[in-house]
Amino acid sequence: MKKQKIERQQLLSTLWTFVLFNMIFRDLHQLGKKGFLEEIMTGMVNGIKITEELMLFGGFLAEIPILMVLLSKTLNAKANKWTNIIASVITILVLLTNLPSADMDDIFFTIIESAAFLAIIIIAWKLPSHNKTNSQFSI
Repeated sequence: MKKQKIERQQLLSTLWTFVLFNMIFRDLHQLGKKGFLEEIMTGMVNGIKITEELMLFGGFLAEIPILMVLLSKTLNAKANKWTNIIASVITILVLLTNLPSADMDDIFFTIIESAAFLAIIIIAWKLPSHNKTNSQFSI
């Protein structure tokens, strides 16, 4: 089989899309949990009061992977390297804060997403620290 060359920026963007789909599906999956909708209706989820400020903070955190789909394709190599690494670390830390109240499906999605973040960090780390135009990754 012939090896294909995939540009690293394209691969990073695809991995962020993969992470984003996993996050969305995990959230949708929670809606099937018995009593979850009722809990949302009370304004308290897992003992945490849902406020406007918390929703805004959650929106900022959710925007990270959405924005990274675009930024991974458009930033120069040096900015791309550090933006991907920092965004991955922040998002992993947010994922880990959910572990104390995680059930089996949450743990499953956390493992999958963490593996994708590890791949993003490794690929981003290998990006050149200078603005080289031809950065490709062999698969």
